[in-house]
Amino acid sequence: MEEIVQSVLEAMTRAGLVEVEVSARHVHLSQAHLEALFGPGATLTPKRPLSQPGQFLSEERVSILGTKGRKDRVAVLGPVRPDTQVELSKSDCVDLGVKAPVRESGDVAGSGAITIEGPCGQITVEQGAIIAHNHVHLTPEAARAMGVEDKQHVSVEVLSDRPVTFRDVIIRVSSKFSCRMHIDFDEANAALVSGFTLGRIIK
Repeated sequence: MEEIVQSVLEAMTRAGLVEVEVSARHVHLSQAHLEALFGPGATLTPKRPLSQPGQFLSEERVSILGTKGRKDRVAVLGPVRPDTQVELSKSDCVDLGVKAPVRESGDVAGSGAITIEGPCGQITVEQGAIIAHNHVHLTPEAARAMGVEDKQHVSVEVLSDRPVTFRDVIIRVSSKFSCRMHIDFDEANAALVSGFTLGRIIK
């Protein structure tokens, strides 16, 4: 069975295909902010692993607040990061009254302000709210097979019941990655993405 799965994955890579995953709103916390929200010495409790190695959905949940509204029970992903980051869709931003730029994950300098509330406290980050730039995670081997490089911008045709081609998609390459494309719920709804969906990379 493992050999069959590997053969299928290799065939997908040769065809420039990658699985499309939908990323809901979520929060990444620094250790200092984790403790401010959940108490001194707090740690994240893994609930289930995510597709990217070492990343996990935690048991912890927070509320996020803007000038117009709030969202409760927002997922916190682990492990902790150097900087707190809140990833939203454009629809989330409208509902909350938050001004967030489209950014790559980790690029929070000068991004949007947002308030985060936990069981032990509330913090307001002056920068950290972003709309994540859609992107494709690839291993070095997959990137070579597809003829693409780290930080390259490509188009990806989502092969769904309503095919949509996303332009200016960022390729991210690392030996620590699993091959996946990440889009948010607004993008997924536009393309009618549900269940297992593939995207074709167009250079």
